[in-house]
Amino acid sequence: MADAKVIPFDDDRARRRSAPRGARSGDGAAVPLPAQGRGVGEPDHEGAPGDGEDAPRDGAPHSDAPRGGAGAQDAAHGRGPERRLAKGLAFLRRRVTGEYEVDDFGYDAELTDEVLMAMLRPLYEKYFRVEVKGIENIPAEGGALIVANHSGTIPLDALMMQVAVHDKHPAGRHLRLLAADLVFTLPVVNEIARKLGHTLACAEDAAELLGRGELVGVMPEGFKGIGKPFGERYKLQRFGRGGFVSTALRARAPIIPCSVVGAEETYPMVGNARTVARLLGLPYFPLTPTFPWLGPLGALPLPTKWTIQFGEPIPTDGYAPEAADDPMLMFNLTDQVREEIQHTLYKLLVRRRSIFF
Repeated sequence: MADAKVIPFDDDRARRRSAPRGARSGDGAAVPLPAQGRGVGEPDHEGAPGDGEDAPRDGAPHSDAPRGGAGAQDAAHGRGPERRLAKGLAFLRRRVTGEYEVDDFGYDAELTDEVLMAMLRPLYEKYFRVEVKGIENIPAEGGALIVANHSGTIPLDALMMQVAVHDKHPAGRHLRLLAADLVFTLPVVNEIARKLGHTLACAEDAAELLGRGELVGVMPEGFKGIGKPFGERYKLQRFGRGGFVSTALRARAPIIPCSVVGAEETYPMVGNARTVARLLGLPYFPLTPTFPWLGPLGALPLPTKWTIQFGEPIPTDGYAPEAADDPMLMFNLTDQVREEIQHTLYKLLVRRRSIFF
């Protein structure tokens, strides 16, 4: 079986997407991209009085309201499960009846917020204990391109970065990740990636998302980054010919460098079974201290402590429109982004007390 094909992000030619466009809602009509901000069905703050009958007038409590702190807490806790149950049933009803929306890339905002993020959150909060820095550097609205290092044998860093942006940004923005074509050829993984808002790593898709005011994430190292040996950890691989810079210049969108520390040690790759990789059609087949020697148990990532830092935006709106076709400018900006990420990685590593704490 041939090696997996990686579509370079710097190719500006139009490409055929791995999944058909024009995702449909329940009535069969194409649905536009949802607006940025909190997703569909985002929960309100529990316990906050509304504007209806439950809200007391003139600051005075209802005559039948429970008095005392314990009673009030019991009443609040009693309403919480009921609201969550009603919300869950309404969510199931919409899924069954098809009354939900996806955009033309297949992104399902409601499913992402209510299910997929909830599944990733324990891994983010409890297992890797991700610390986020510089979230204020991500704009509250409008398009921006987040460029990050890539590592870890399995691309968990992309998913953790997506949770970090959604949960830590004050506007609750969603990060639309650009992925290699291999992602969209794998069963199940393809569907989940589309629902999470991922799309093919090509200039056409990136430009369209940036034009809609979306946050777009790209990891230019690709398989060279996540498949590098453990001895080369935190050494950035080549960023290509600067295709992401050209796309950002055309969209006049800022470029935000992002550095991820902790992912390198989740699956220490000490070897690569290239023959097995070719047979399976994979770019590499990792050998770690636990995999495949311990079977399925060896596939568990090590519980390392992560830090994700978003750097200061590099503006692109000050360049002339023809700057996107200037190879020297693209080379300089690409090198600037790469150096910023590498320098931040070194600083975070110096400050890190331990791989696991």
